[in-house]
Amino acid sequence: MCRNSRMGLLGNSQMAYNHQAALEYKPGVHCKESNASLKIRSFVERNLQARIVLFIFALLGVSMVIGDGVFTPTMSVLSAVSGLQIKFPGLHQNCIVIIACVILAALFALQHYGTRRVGFLFAPVLIAWLACITSIGAYNIIKWNPSVIQAFSPYYIYNFFKQAGKDGWSSLGGIVLCVTGAEAMFADLGHFSKLSIRVGFTAVVYPCLVVAYMGEAAYLSKHHEDLERSFYKAIPEGVFWPVLIIATLATVVGSQAIISAIFSIISQCRALGCFPRVKIIHTSNSIYGQIYIPEVNWFLMLLCLAITIGFRDTRMIGNAYGLAVIIVMLVTTCLMFFIITTVWNRPVLWALLFVFTFGSLELLYLSACLAKVHHGGWVPLLLSSLCLISMSSWHYGTFKKQHFEVQNKISLDRLLDLGPTLGLVRVPGIGLVFSNLNYGVSPMFAHFVTNFPAFHRILIFVSLETQIVPKVPLSERFVVGRLGSPEHHIFRCVVRYGYKDARRDSHNFETQLLMKVAEFIRQEGDADISRNVNSIVVGTVSDQVVSALEGSKKDRKKRVAFIGVLEREKMKAEVQELVEEKESGVSYVIGHTIVLAHDSSSVLKRTAINIYGFLRRNSRRPSVSLGLPHTSVVEVGMVYHV
Repeated sequence: MCRNSRMGLLGNSQMAYNHQAALEYKPGVHCKESNASLKIRSFVERNLQARIVLFIFALLGVSMVIGDGVFTPTMSVLSAVSGLQIKFPGLHQNCIVIIACVILAALFALQHYGTRRVGFLFAPVLIAWLACITSIGAYNIIKWNPSVIQAFSPYYIYNFFKQAGKDGWSSLGGIVLCVTGAEAMFADLGHFSKLSIRVGFTAVVYPCLVVAYMGEAAYLSKHHEDLERSFYKAIPEGVFWPVLIIATLATVVGSQAIISAIFSIISQCRALGCFPRVKIIHTSNSIYGQIYIPEVNWFLMLLCLAITIGFRDTRMIGNAYGLAVIIVMLVTTCLMFFIITTVWNRPVLWALLFVFTFGSLELLYLSACLAKVHHGGWVPLLLSSLCLISMSSWHYGTFKKQHFEVQNKISLDRLLDLGPTLGLVRVPGIGLVFSNLNYGVSPMFAHFVTNFPAFHRILIFVSLETQIVPKVPLSERFVVGRLGSPEHHIFRCVVRYGYKDARRDSHNFETQLLMKVAEFIRQEGDADISRNVNSIVVGTVSDQVVSALEGSKKDRKKRVAFIGVLEREKMKAEVQELVEEKESGVSYVIGHTIVLAHDSSSVLKRTAINIYGFLRRNSRRPSVSLGLPHTSVVEVGMVYHV
């Protein structure tokens, strides 16, 4: 929505950096925008409160996905390990919890290796798992109750609720667990095409699951007493242990999928300024989606262990798990209304039909899950609330910080005019000044110069921008311009990243940046030569008149050649100076700011700024987050009162 309209709060400057890039990432074929779609878009764009609500609503979905990353490994591993009690009835629940905790700890401890070394096992494990449950399901259908196939008839849905009444509605909170995992399918887009996901799910996964559930239902129709452990009870005796092993491995693979999804979505939120700075490690050089975030990994592990030890019961964990999943689905459905109407430009009736069809079902499941809030459902609400508050506070604090810098920027000309008064001197080397501003001088650098009146002979103001497109081509990443006259040797460079682009090699970044500056100097020199030649051509008209009167004629070609040589020598000299100053050293000047709220601010604003300050103090420093060499960093301390 932010790429295609002004409905978001991510900032219009962060919208697609050019029209072509925006078109490249627009999905599907677009229709002509209708009046209703235009009215919806205009209302949200004009109404700040509506945009805030929309933004918070989207963050709610993200927060629930992160909560989902806590419950999926816990629920999956604990339910798989509990199958041991079928063969060892005397096995205490504490032993099951300990085994589950060991598997969970091992799962998270191995994350830093990435999936590239064991990823080749994922497909065989899942294929073996689907083959097992399909075979067992077909076996149970044939052996215990072939008539269970009649359950495909909608009549039995009606009959079930008619007979069960309120208990049937309450059971929806457990039935929703049959579709858990579908809410994280977006993570597969980082590895597979949309077509392969659709074919794989509809032709393989879904039929296997239906057959497995039908087989379990057929077994239960004859063994009501085995309701608590029906899955493992329905496994034939001869294949119990192989199925238990494959089930445990499948839960590890499924847990790995949601953990990768959490890493992916947090990485993108961080790039868009909605999550504190964390360390992102790319575990594969060829596949971008394989990333590892240490802080998030260990935090998720602690939460998983705490829930496993605290709840100890898959039923209570299931209540929490189901609530998190259904809220993610409901948020997605509601946001799809705006996608259908304002991005795809489809009729509003289509969007309403979509929301009504899926939203009504999700609200029905949600109502059943909410009834179990006091039985464990409060945990995802608590986790998502803390995550939502943190993310929204970080975004608000970042916005206020940038707003302060825009309001307090100064012009470069004014700063240079103060040079004689301040006694400014230029020192050898290249200075890269990081700023959020695309024009003007940030108050941080002005504060630095007034207290330490010196800066490098070549100065480059660097502004990092995250565009609302996945990736920016390297050829379009750097936009270089000159500030002031050429003798000042001051440049500005806007570096544009997509929210999926990696920023991990400071040396490579430095080299690419200086190469782009040198390329800009050459292009500028060629443009100056062209302008001077044109001025000579215009001037030759009067020269020819004078020459005719004086009886002499000057060689215009020699004048053009002389001007060209002169400009090229200037260009070569500046490029040579750039190379020499690089040898003298490159320094990174970056702000180390403290953001405080005014005493007159409201309680809500002070709370948000205080949370932002707390997160900023306890997250990675900007220099560390950017991967800058510690020995070359100059940090400028400053206090912003917003």
